[in-house]
Amino acid sequence: MADAVRKGYEVILVSSGAIGVGMNRLGLKERPKTMPEKQAVAAVGQGLLMESYERLFSKQDQIVAQVLLTREDVTERTRHLNARHTLIQLLEYGVIPIVNENDTVAVDEIRFGENDTLSSLVAALVHADLLILLSDVDGLYTADPRRFRVAQRIPVITEITPELEALAGGPGSNLGSGGMATKVQAARIATLSGVHMVVADGAAENIISRVLHGEDVGTIFVASEHALGSRKRWIAFYQQAMGDIIIDAGAAGALQDEGKSLLPIGVVGVRGYFEEGDLVRVIGPEGRELARGLTNYASEDLNMIKGLPTSCIAGRLGHHDYDEVIHRDNLVLSRTKSVHEHSQVMTSKAHEEK
Repeated sequence: MADAVRKGYEVILVSSGAIGVGMNRLGLKERPKTMPEKQAVAAVGQGLLMESYERLFSKQDQIVAQVLLTREDVTERTRHLNARHTLIQLLEYGVIPIVNENDTVAVDEIRFGENDTLSSLVAALVHADLLILLSDVDGLYTADPRRFRVAQRIPVITEITPELEALAGGPGSNLGSGGMATKVQAARIATLSGVHMVVADGAAENIISRVLHGEDVGTIFVASEHALGSRKRWIAFYQQAMGDIIIDAGAAGALQDEGKSLLPIGVVGVRGYFEEGDLVRVIGPEGRELARGLTNYASEDLNMIKGLPTSCIAGRLGHHDYDEVIHRDNLVLSRTKSVHEHSQVMTSKAHEEK
C-alpha cells in the first residue's frame, strides 16, 4: 500500500478489527453481545489497532491518521462536508487516513453495520477513482464456487440488475454467502457515485498492485456514466429513510420515464411517521423501492391529500404550500425501467469540489 502512495496514488484505508483486538487484550473468549460491552471492548481495541497500523506504516516512512466515523457524521450535511474536507486535507499532507466506525459511541440507529457500506460511502464522499474491497473470495461468481464446479468468476460488471443482486445473496439466490450481497450493494453506491469498484482476494500476493496494474483479478464494477451529483448522492445514500410513500403505476411511470415530480394524485398509501423535509422511500405498485426523496409533506398531511389533484390540497388542508409531494430536484431514482471484518482500500488520484 505504501508502494501505491509512492507511485502517486492517494490512499484511504477503511479497517475493522477494534472489537477483535480489544477482545484479545482483555482475554475474552466470546464476542460481546450487548451494546455497552461492544463499545467498551472497542474502546480498548481502537488504540491498539491504531498502534499496530502506526508501527507497520512507520517502517515505510509513511504517516497515518485515525478517523472515526458514525453514520451521523456523513448524514448531517455540515458534518458530511467537514468529514470530506478533513480526509482531503490529510491526503494533501501525504497522510494515509485509517477510517474505522466509531464503535465506542455508535448505537444501532447510527451504525453503518459493516465495512462494505462504510468504505463505499467514504469512497463516494471523497470522489475516489477506485474502491478495492479485499475479501476472502476472489470476486463474484455465476454460482457458489464451493458448491458448483462449473461456477465461473465474473470479471466485469457494467450494470447492477435485480438478477445480479439475487445472485449475490438476494431472495432465491444460489450464492447467498460470504457477504457478497453487501458488496453488491456497496458497488451500487460506488458506481452511481462515479467510482469504479473491485472485489478481490485479500490473501492473494501483491493484490493491490495487481489491481492497480489492471490484471484480470477479482470482479470490477464499472462506474456509471450517469453518476449522481454531490447533493443527490447525499440524498440517495447518506440519509436514513423515515417512512414510505406508496404510489400507483401512473406515478411510477411519470417518475421513471419522464423525470417528473411526485404529485399527491399518484400516492395511494403512507407508511411510518415523518415530517416535512424528511427522507422517504417511494414504493412502486409491485412493492419495490423505486426512488428516495425529501418530502414536502408530513405523513399526517399526506394521508389527507393522497389521491387528490393539486387543486384540492388547500380545501383539504386549509393551506397549499407545494404542488409536489417530492420535487424532482429532491428525488433520486433507485431503479429505471431498464433496471439500471476485512480491510478495504480506496485510491484516488484526484479530488475536486473542496
